[in-house]
Amino acid sequence: RLRDTPEAICFQATANAIALHPTRTLLAAGDVDGDAYLFSYSCTEGENRQLWSSGHHLKSCRDVAFSQDGQKLFTVSKDKAVHILTVEEGRLETRFPKAHGSALNCVLPIDHHLFATGDDVGGLKVWDLRKGDSILEAREQEEYISAMAVDGNGKVLLTASGDGTLGVFNVKRRRFDLLSEPQNGDLTSVVLLKRGRKVACGSSEGTVYLFNWDGFGAASDRFALRAESVDCMVPITDSIVCVGSLDGVIRAVNILPNRVLGCVGQHLGEPIEQLAVAPGGQLLASCAHDQKVKFWDISSLPGLVVDDYRKKKKKGGPLRALSSKAVGSGEDFFADLREEAEPEAAAGSDSDSDSD
Repeated sequence: RLRDTPEAICFQATANAIALHPTRTLLAAGDVDGDAYLFSYSCTEGENRQLWSSGHHLKSCRDVAFSQDGQKLFTVSKDKAVHILTVEEGRLETRFPKAHGSALNCVLPIDHHLFATGDDVGGLKVWDLRKGDSILEAREQEEYISAMAVDGNGKVLLTASGDGTLGVFNVKRRRFDLLSEPQNGDLTSVVLLKRGRKVACGSSEGTVYLFNWDGFGAASDRFALRAESVDCMVPITDSIVCVGSLDGVIRAVNILPNRVLGCVGQHLGEPIEQLAVAPGGQLLASCAHDQKVKFWDISSLPGLVVDDYRKKKKKGGPLRALSSKAVGSGEDFFADLREEAEPEAAAGSDSDSDSD
């Protein structure tokens, strides 16, 4: 039987991290016991399969990422080690046992040879697999590196930190460039939008901060969601991101104009750890403290039309459902978005914190 989305994948321990393969229907996950897994997923009922598992890490596996060609899987752990596994067999190919002096928190492949790692005390390293060593080491931020992003040329690396700053590093010149002003709360995520001209960062306070590409010193705009936090964020289109929060709700958010579009899915009452988008942008995967990876249909998001004008409406109403599995009913959702705004509701800038 065919389903809209693959069935949820259940784990024996909480999955901290997930990644979806760039071209194939494969999902990698790392859990709090230090194990890494590879699954194939399918919209045909009963067809999800575990392909292999690897228990090489001694402590919690904090992040997983596929290489750009999809042939290798990077995993980092609280045990300070970086492991690089073959995707086909899960064989441990390369290992950096004491990669950092502190527990590792995130990993980001930059190109075929380079990848970056961030740790719990603000340390960043960029590694070159041809040399088998790091080519850039820095500790410019005071708290954990929560997330990283790189521009399309693999030249500029951005790091979000628990100290509220966004770090900017030049990979090609192997140097630190600048830190942003500290924002309120921990910065938990960083993504590029608007064809690389804008950078959005999520914060533990539930605010999305926007930066212009050529102006990282200070945020150009901010958007407070009615959410306890923004714990993770992935870009879906050039303007739409999905964010996961402590309350277990996955929200779709349009950036500039700033709007909360509605709810894509949820792990009810369970904080969401990570989100990942499948190739083609039709499916979103999420992992949370309920020891499950769930899949959501996001195929409708790119077609949404967001009006420049805000409609006057009651604050505090329920989020609209954007998929059949999201809590609530989304029958009138599309009509509502395309309605013309009332003239008197046209005031109000994109910067204010009132969300739809």
